[in-house]
Parts: sequence; C-alpha cells; structure tokens
Amino acid sequence: MAKQWVVRQRWGSFSVPYQALLALILITMVMLLVMWVSLCLGDTLIMPRDVLATFLSESSSEFAFVVEVLRLPRLLMAAMVGAALAVSGLVLQSMIRNPLASPDIIGITSGASAAAVTFLSLFAGLGMGWLPVFAIAGALVAALAIYVLAWRNGVTPMRLILVGIGVSAAMGAVTTLLIAVSSTATSITAYIWLTGSVYGSDWHDVRALAPWLLVSMPLALCLARRINAQELGDQLATGLGVSVQQLRLVLLGLSVLLAAPAVAYAGAVGFVGLIAPHIARRLVTRSFGLLMPATAMIGASLVMLADLIGRTLFQPLDIPAGVFVSAIGAPFFIFLLYRQRF
Repeated sequence: MAKQWVVRQRWGSFSVPYQALLALILITMVMLLVMWVSLCLGDTLIMPRDVLATFLSESSSEFAFVVEVLRLPRLLMAAMVGAALAVSGLVLQSMIRNPLASPDIIGITSGASAAAVTFLSLFAGLGMGWLPVFAIAGALVAALAIYVLAWRNGVTPMRLILVGIGVSAAMGAVTTLLIAVSSTATSITAYIWLTGSVYGSDWHDVRALAPWLLVSMPLALCLARRINAQELGDQLATGLGVSVQQLRLVLLGLSVLLAAPAVAYAGAVGFVGLIAPHIARRLVTRSFGLLMPATAMIGASLVMLADLIGRTLFQPLDIPAGVFVSAIGAPFFIFLLYRQRF
C-alpha cells in the first residue's frame, strides 16, 4: 500500500499519497519557473536578479514599468485563464465520464464565441466593456440549451456530449455567418478574439477575472467527494446518497462559471480543458481533490508558455497564445480519438 500523508482536523480529514504530493510539488516548481522566465524574456531582456530586485526594492527599479505594468498582469491573466479552462474541462470529463469532454468541444466556448462575435458585429457601439458580459451570457445560454435538449427523464452523459457537439456546431455556424457579413475591421478583431490571446491585459482585467476563480475553485473542491462518487456510475453514486441529476446540473453550471469568464477576457483559447486533465491524471491519483490543483497549475503553465512563445520567438509580431495551444491540442485530440477505438 502506498504511503500516505494524513491530516486530521475538527473540520475534516484527508490523505495524500507521497507520490502525488511529490508530483504536486514538481508541477508547482515548473509553473513558477515558467512565470519567472516569462518575466525575464521579451523585447527587453531582464536578468532574474533584476526581476527579484523589482519586487523586493522599495524604491522604483529601472525595470519596474516593464515587469509590473506590462508583463506581470499579462502573465497573471494567462495563468488564471489556463487554470479556469483546465478545471472546467476536468469537471466536464468527471461529470460525463468521457476523456474527450472539454468546454470548447461540448459547446460552452462556442456559445461564448457566438455571443462575442454578435457583440462585435452589431453592438460594438456600446463600448468594449460589454464584450465580457455578452460572452458570459452566450456561454450560459449554450449550457442551458445543452441541458434542456439532453433532458429525457434525466440527463445521461452520452446524450449530454452528443447534444453539446450539436450545439457547438450550430454556434460555430452562427459565428461564421456573422464574420462573413461583417466589415473587414470587425472580422479581423473577431478572428483574433476567436484565436485566444492575453495581449494587452492590464490590472483591471486581472481584478475583474480573479473573483470568478476565487468563487468557483473552492466550490469545485467542496464538491470533490460527490464528483468522485459520481464517476463510479449512476447506480453506485445514487446508492452512496448522491443526487446524480442535481449534481450534473450543478457541475454543468460550475463548468460555465469557470470557462465563461476566462473566454470572455482572453478569447476562445482551445484545448486547454482537454489537455491539462489528461496530463494531471498521469502524474497524480484520480481523486478529484488532488487532480484539481494539479490540473489548474498545468493549465496555467500551458497558456503562460504558449503566450511566452508567441511574444518572444516571432518578434516583432505578437502571435496569439491560442495558436500554440491549438497546435498541441489538435494532434492530442486525434490521439485520444484513436485510443478510444480500442
């Protein structure tokens, strides 16, 4: 039996296998390394000691503007977006019990994208501050449509994912139609948003997105035991006292609560919710309480690394992070489809 680190308190108890704890420490170190390198590299090369001095020095450093105003908000935005999309994908995969589930595949991201392009094409005069509102509303409408259409004396995982794929295709058609009839300037803006990018992120965006994660992440952890029971199958979960249909509705809403704000502020960054949970499962145990932090940090690292590549390797161009995430995600998705044949 694997050795466990056991914690017992009045508020609860939990155990963590030492191997999983070591994996979590390793994932944390990799994430921090990616953050550190991202703060150092760019148009202006900053030595690691100078980055540290910028944070520790009370007086203004010569690199303070570059680090604290230009790079750090963008870095934190990429980390939060990656973590939110990754955990949203983990929640969906646990709920549907299908390794191919993710917010961009079953239609949540497509709903946000359709609503965002609708705003850019028809309502841009209201001001860009309304773009996140439209994107979040579109994701909520898409999720509600998926749940209602999949309902038939309850919702089964297979119906949910099939209806989600259909809704995703319909939202994609709406998005394409709106881009086709829009002006060239609007189409270019829409294409950049649909690709997914954290370019131009500032502290206002960070402060706007952070509360969504501060609410949804702890909520996901609170549901960890029910999610673990639900993954055992409907009959066994019901026998353990879990209201399966009610839990599925809550988990679908939680997935939207995680993915919609991230997509609203960074665009439709694809495949993060598909890749990160699979990497996490290879490193830690299948318990949701351990998978969630691992998945969040892996998702954050993926988007931060993609953004770092996009803004440094192709200078003076700034390539959207979504391009590189999709370049990894598309072959990975094909590989998963191939494995599902057997």
